[in-house]
Amino acid sequence: MRHTPHFVLSDVDEVKRLVRENPWATIVSSTAAGIVASHYPVVLEDDPADPDAIVLVSHVGRPDERSHELGEHEVMVIVQGPHGYVSPAWYPAEQIVPTWNHVTAHLWGTPEILSAEENYRVLGELVDHFEAVMPEPVSLELDEEGARRMALGTVGIRLRVGRFDARAKLSQNKAPEVVDRIVAELEHGEHYAQPALAAEMRRVHGR
Repeated sequence: MRHTPHFVLSDVDEVKRLVRENPWATIVSSTAAGIVASHYPVVLEDDPADPDAIVLVSHVGRPDERSHELGEHEVMVIVQGPHGYVSPAWYPAEQIVPTWNHVTAHLWGTPEILSAEENYRVLGELVDHFEAVMPEPVSLELDEEGARRMALGTVGIRLRVGRFDARAKLSQNKAPEVVDRIVAELEHGEHYAQPALAAEMRRVHGR
């Protein structure tokens, strides 16, 4: 990402929060055939031995594991949080350059390929994770035989993040009254409302 020191996000817990709240990720690989990108949900896995570690688990549908050459080299996982256009109409008159606020993380690591049994366990945990808020949660246990057959079409991965580059660009370089105006427009504006981005700005600016 662009070198923007004022917006660097270096707090591991904040990066984990970004992943937790925005689990639809992009996996990018540089392969012998060229650049390959795919999109899959990721969830965090705790490492009791290293609480600061960022460990992602996911799966890909066959034959994406071959397309990405998973396990053979490093991949980049992109996680995109709230984002949106910021109009200079919300700035003082002399400031005429628009921008795009966002929260984004690039994470690198070499995926570990999971065994078939561990992949099935992770798939079950993935379903349980997202179904937990539903009134009547669905579980793979409702049809284990059928779920195991479907799991054969997937390959599970675990990615221990070796390094990351993250940004939270949320108008930190603007005066408080300008920040308030941007937040108000993002919350209730007619043209570019992005309530999730407004909430993120409120949290970061303490407003």
